[in-house]
Amino acid sequence: MSRIGIPDFMPHLGAGAHRTPRRGACFMEFASYLAGERWSDHPECTDPVLAALARGVNDGVSDARRDELVLQIPRVIGLRGDDAEIGMIVALRAATAALPVASMDRQHSLAVGILTLCAELDARGIEAPGLRLAARHALDDVPGARVWAENHLASVRRPSRQMHPSAPLAIARISAAGIAQACIDDPDSLLIATLDLAISDVEARLAARDRHLEAVPA
Repeated sequence: MSRIGIPDFMPHLGAGAHRTPRRGACFMEFASYLAGERWSDHPECTDPVLAALARGVNDGVSDARRDELVLQIPRVIGLRGDDAEIGMIVALRAATAALPVASMDRQHSLAVGILTLCAELDARGIEAPGLRLAARHALDDVPGARVWAENHLASVRRPSRQMHPSAPLAIARISAAGIAQACIDDPDSLLIATLDLAISDVEARLAARDRHLEAVPA
């Protein structure tokens, strides 16, 4: 046993995409292998936004800490829903973690993302109280970015209140990069914790959905 308690038979992860397993594996490539899918860092077994966050964390974390992600890989297999809600929850978790530490230009984008995601989840009747509280605290930590985002959203006239389908993906990618490049003492720990929390959020959401479906009379 080595690598901070990770069994020796588990693989070493590498940054970036790999054409074949012989050249190494990133987080999502190894997930595709465990799921029995074609070798890919964009497997079908995982929600696309969660997969994007996992790729961003995999590439952003230092070589010395990357193998700590290995034990999380089995958790993402099968984590996907049939709509955009899962991706929104993942993006909100990622943006909430990144907002207080990211550079100012990213903070503006992330604050807009958080406000828009919260509004979209409200419209869908999705509560996620713990995540909402964390998002509110993140906005409170950077009031300048929150005010900028509120003013920006108030000035934009949108033909539709619906969020663009690609927005959660973009938010997840910006968040991972914002944390990885943040001027803080330990960005690795924040990246690893953010992915762990996002996975837990999705697990909880899917479990709640299953309970609701079981309670609905046939």
